[in-house]
Amino acid sequence: MADTVSRSEVIAFRLRAHNLTQRLGGEDLLDAAAPCGVQDSPPGSAVLALHARVRDVTAQQVGAALDDDRSLLRTWSMRGAPFCFPTADAHVFTTGVLPPNEKAMRHLIAGVAPAVDSLGMTVGAAVDLTAAEIGEVLSGRRLAIGDLGAELAGRIAGTLPPGQRAAWEQEGPYAPGQPLGEAVVHFCLRILTLRGVICFAPREGNQAPFVLVEEWLGHPIPDIDPAIVRAELLRRYLRCYGPSNRGDFASWLGIQAGDIDPWWRRLEDELTPVEYRGMSWILTEDLDALRSASVPDVVRLLPPHDPYTQMRDRDTIADVQHHRDVWKPVGVPGAVLVNGRIAGTWRARKSGRRLTITIRTFGPQPAHVGTSLLDEAEQIGRLRGASSVATEIRTY
Repeated sequence: MADTVSRSEVIAFRLRAHNLTQRLGGEDLLDAAAPCGVQDSPPGSAVLALHARVRDVTAQQVGAALDDDRSLLRTWSMRGAPFCFPTADAHVFTTGVLPPNEKAMRHLIAGVAPAVDSLGMTVGAAVDLTAAEIGEVLSGRRLAIGDLGAELAGRIAGTLPPGQRAAWEQEGPYAPGQPLGEAVVHFCLRILTLRGVICFAPREGNQAPFVLVEEWLGHPIPDIDPAIVRAELLRRYLRCYGPSNRGDFASWLGIQAGDIDPWWRRLEDELTPVEYRGMSWILTEDLDALRSASVPDVVRLLPPHDPYTQMRDRDTIADVQHHRDVWKPVGVPGAVLVNGRIAGTWRARKSGRRLTITIRTFGPQPAHVGTSLLDEAEQIGRLRGASSVATEIRTY
């Protein structure tokens, strides 16, 4: 029979894996982003997530890593969301996420199926058509998705037989005036990011233009056996979110549990089963760390979609009655982290150079927690270039 592990052991293990027990030094910025990547939606969340893990980090420091020395890369990754991660690990968060078959691609880029079915083509074929044209269109340029999609769709239309071309050029159901083929191209770009063909350049206003990866970095992402890279992605997931199971990993990745074998099967010899919320698995080499971890005193203001709050077993860190407050379908707030548990939510509003942070806790907090929250708010104010910070702490 598998050993049983407690919630406090799991929380302590995950806190340490997420670098939330104590802040790292500024020289460890890449180490903070490496474990499972850092989601950057809404824009700026990645900077706040790194701030929660790295002392005195600045937006300029993160920007330099992304845009100057390019030691960080920003592109679509798990669940089709934008992530930042060390460029040296790009193969893990691109090839390692790439769906291995048509069925998994259709699940990762939900919504594409009706469009390609009406065109009489597979997702894979549509991706290949897009890949064949993107080098010519994007070489030496930075294009936002609207302009890029329109140019690609126009070029692809000329390669299609008449009946298929007519359907390709008709208005689709996704946006008023948008041809069906252009919408298909938008979907396909998500797969091309995972193939390591394109990534994001620095934002220009409200837009995030695409560039060719090889031109942006000066070299392609290493071509490594997908089986090896998938295994490494699963290792990183289990170090951050273990003990876990196949279904939770599939949800985090963005595909269905039935398609997870190419990731899970290769790692089975490295896993040990434990009893936590049913049967779960941990990397065997991490079992001692799981057993020896203890929850430290830690207070953080985590941004929306912080890596720590992306665990799928949400009741580990928040009571069920608070899930709708923390994980909203839209307008996700930041999370108040107190000793590994979600103790409330927060939002920020900036007017000129004044930042107002409203913190709402799920119940009264000790005085020292309130003091720490005020300090965290002041740090976020400095990070966002505010000259003054007004912090309101309330209870739900």
